[in-house]
Amino acid sequence: MKITKVETVRNRDPIPLPEPWLPAWSAPGGTPATSFGFSFHRVYTDEGIVGIGPNTGAAPDMLLGIDPFTVGEFWDRHMSGGRPGRSGRRAAGLEIALWDILGKAAQTPIAKMLGSRRDRIPVYAATSRLLETPAHIEQAKEVAGLGFKAVKLRLHRANPWDDVRVVEAVREAVGDDLLLMVDANQNNISPGYEFWSHQTAMRVARDLDALRVYFLEEPLPREDIPGLAEIAAAIDTFVAGGEHSPTAYDFREHLAQGAYDVVQPDVTLMGNMGIIGMRKVADMADASRRLIIPHVTGGGTFPFYLAATLHAMATVDNCPMIEYPHDPPVLTPETLQVPVAVPLTPDDDGCVAVPDGPGLGIELDEKLMESGVVVETVE
Repeated sequence: MKITKVETVRNRDPIPLPEPWLPAWSAPGGTPATSFGFSFHRVYTDEGIVGIGPNTGAAPDMLLGIDPFTVGEFWDRHMSGGRPGRSGRRAAGLEIALWDILGKAAQTPIAKMLGSRRDRIPVYAATSRLLETPAHIEQAKEVAGLGFKAVKLRLHRANPWDDVRVVEAVREAVGDDLLLMVDANQNNISPGYEFWSHQTAMRVARDLDALRVYFLEEPLPREDIPGLAEIAAAIDTFVAGGEHSPTAYDFREHLAQGAYDVVQPDVTLMGNMGIIGMRKVADMADASRRLIIPHVTGGGTFPFYLAATLHAMATVDNCPMIEYPHDPPVLTPETLQVPVAVPLTPDDDGCVAVPDGPGLGIELDEKLMESGVVVETVE
């Protein structure tokens, strides 16, 4: 089997948001988003099988002429980076498309091909904005009512102790029935973003620990391995991070030095993880007796990211849950999952089913594909 053609598909018109959206990790004075968009690849073979995968920025012509069954070699060559700190070629979306082809060729879901251990995975509700305390309380109660067992709040107010007070109020309102996680976004790459000092990070971490927070995400930049390890050793709350790690192998030192209790690779965000990379990180974490709770990027291409993450994590033992962006009225299936016919949504128990169709197992909205997209082709 050979790849003969690759299409890059984009939305023709913006996906309007119900209201302007300014997430907590935005640059100071940033401009709110008013729409989303999507972009993905359709990869054609000489046997008539067509795979799909998100567009992560790699040149699509790098697939032309290759055999999809050499996906492992493709990952090693273009995505491993060779060693920590060296980035690959942002080909995660193409790798996912190759896996989709293999699953369709075998008429089997990707997870099953890789030795699936479960058919659904818990997800946590990941909020995105800094709200007033009553709104955060209402939000936490809403997600609990929907069946979620965990919610992530955003930090980074001008006064970090205001952050702590918000978490304290939410904890008092929901009790211990809902796991609370918080994200400090201290590895943010937005220009002008203000960072905590090491002392502030430690003090906030201790206060959150007293509030029985499940994990504290990115209390310090990813490069500060000794500082992260010091915080992790000082509190019972898990220290989490890793969404911006450029390759799978960049997790080695964090795990070796105890900087992360929970690793959070993203299947596509940095472009070099892919399904193979996610499983490698899970194995490294498991060998260090650590957990993996993947980051999943939002936006209009979200269902592709989520499906690939579900398939990869269905094959490992140390993944208790996956991130699921949920922040109505902006982050909803109506804005995040426009390209697919059937959205991937949580059940009443806060779990999302691993797609059971061949390959990725997601179906495109064919009506939208007929008239609502722009297509570029290389062959």
